[in-house]
Amino acid sequence: MRRGFRHGVDLFIEDGAYTTVASAVSILVVLTLLFSTVTAVWSLSRAGDVQVAADATALAGSNVVGSYYTAATVVDAAVLSMGLAGFCVTGTGLVGLLIPGANAIAVETIKTGVKLLETRNKFATSASKGLSKLEKALPYLAAANATRTCSAQGSERIAYTGTALVVPTTSASKFPALEGEGVQTEALETSAEALDGAADELEAASQKTEAEKRRAWIADCGRDGFNMQERAGKLSSISAAENPDYASSVTWDPQVGIDRTRAYYRSRLASEAPQGSSAEAQADSAARRVFYAYALEQFEGAYVVEQDGRVSMSVPLLPRNTSEVRGTTLYTDAVWPTTYEENGLTMHYGLSCPGATGGAGPSISLAAQEGGRARECEACRFGVGDVGKTPAASTSIDNGYEYHLREYTLALQDYVAARNHELELERRAKEQAGIARESFEDALATLANKRPSIAPPGRYGCLAFTVTGELAASDELHNPFTATGAVGARGALSASVLAPDGGTEDNNVLSEFFSSVEAHSGGQGAVGLIGDVMDVWGKLLVAYDDIGDGLAKLFEDLTDGLSAFGFTPLATWLSDTLSTTVSTLGLEPADLRLKKPVLTDSANVLAKANLGSAADAQELLRSLPLGSSDPVAVLQALGYEVQERISETTFTLAEIPLPGGGSIPITIRVKDLMKGVT
Repeated sequence: MRRGFRHGVDLFIEDGAYTTVASAVSILVVLTLLFSTVTAVWSLSRAGDVQVAADATALAGSNVVGSYYTAATVVDAAVLSMGLAGFCVTGTGLVGLLIPGANAIAVETIKTGVKLLETRNKFATSASKGLSKLEKALPYLAAANATRTCSAQGSERIAYTGTALVVPTTSASKFPALEGEGVQTEALETSAEALDGAADELEAASQKTEAEKRRAWIADCGRDGFNMQERAGKLSSISAAENPDYASSVTWDPQVGIDRTRAYYRSRLASEAPQGSSAEAQADSAARRVFYAYALEQFEGAYVVEQDGRVSMSVPLLPRNTSEVRGTTLYTDAVWPTTYEENGLTMHYGLSCPGATGGAGPSISLAAQEGGRARECEACRFGVGDVGKTPAASTSIDNGYEYHLREYTLALQDYVAARNHELELERRAKEQAGIARESFEDALATLANKRPSIAPPGRYGCLAFTVTGELAASDELHNPFTATGAVGARGALSASVLAPDGGTEDNNVLSEFFSSVEAHSGGQGAVGLIGDVMDVWGKLLVAYDDIGDGLAKLFEDLTDGLSAFGFTPLATWLSDTLSTTVSTLGLEPADLRLKKPVLTDSANVLAKANLGSAADAQELLRSLPLGSSDPVAVLQALGYEVQERISETTFTLAEIPLPGGGSIPITIRVKDLMKGVT
């Protein structure tokens, strides 16, 4: 027994050393383990490769959806900025209607703005149709790109079959333009036309007011040679401060002439004295004194005041002859002395009259004297004619102060009437401007609600299914130590979602897009009050990421540009109210970051795919037709029928109508899977 045992061990160990048999067996075991391990590593590697292919397939599907988001963002930015540009142009025109000198070109500006809004409506309809059609084809496009990418992962010995299924497969996007919901311009056009008419009437009334004011200014101090200011300086001793001169009716105020006249008659009354010792000279002085006193009394309370939207005036028109004197208190006031003479009660210019020899009688009026209550004095012959000739002399020729005063007073009356008419038209124009503002606000507010809501198929991610068939080991792995290596059919699931790419520059895509559009359009040239329409659109387009602030600043810049024409109070009011409307529109800043596909746990996407459990998904893997490169066939094997396909090399997403005719197409290169928007 011991000898037999030793004979068995001796085959491997002899005298404390390994025998040749032991060495040979060890080598055989090592070689067997080595080649078995190599075969196992190769098998595992081939099994892992299918997961890599599935990951690439999932990313390829999401890449198409991400490209669609980019295209949709560019379209939304273009449509929104074009609409807002139309409102900026229209609003600038509305303000310009109320500015004399800018009215004519303001009408053209409004027409341009409305045309831009109508262009926006056509563009939005075209874009909505294109986006809607593209969304319906997204499942096919994503599957086609995924299938192509999946096939590209293979080699001469390994073929992969697979595709990506967008999750969800249905769209939740809304395209208002497809429902006929364009920005309504009818009310805006109607109110703009009415405002234009009101503005024209107001401008004509304003010109009339200015003309009448100028007439009054000319009479007061605007005429070369004789005028109220010049005559007052020559005929009285009033100071320079009481007798100012104005070079323009714009800076002159009607109250200046009233104050000047008051100072003039006060000075004339204080310095009045007979120009001789004769009774006639004494009578003339008495007539002048009473006329100056009357005029001063009349002008003491004179005024021209504009208050609460109306001009009030109390400026007397002094009598210019005897006939008109009879219509004043100069004729009815009992201020003239009488004496009892032999022939009866006699009226005089004063008791210093040579004919006043009798006892003093009562003071009477010129009317009473003409009515027979007193006789005319044979010495002075004083009566209503003497008082009447005082203004008659200075009113009938231009070297008299009253000549220019009468011209001033009549012009002032016309000015007040014209100004009140202008104020009434201004109220009407303001009411019409308010209606135009409301139409502007209503249309502008609806613009934010006309934007598409983008929620395409694949918004939750893409689920990739990838399989490959049985694969035999290469010749290099054939050996006598292990069985021939081979792996069976394999499959893998993968999933991807879209994530914002924080490294992108916000305005690159939009800037390049607009540069392309501008190059195709050739620009629009100068139009009305706003210059280049394309420039207005371009500024809003590249400010899409913060469109609210960009819109407010642009509108403020455009309306500030009207200052060269000179703002009227009504234009300032409308500009301020429209600016407030624009700045408080409440447009949210947009996220312009590109969306890039990233891998995620397939369970996250599978949960929203309505495909059942992971086991159900694995069962679907087994249904994929090995070797197929037709995305439709692969989708059908997964139980999904595509709704629409796009077979064109280049797909027209939308067309931008040009005001001068024609249009600019926005196309997507389908062969590049929407990576380029031109």
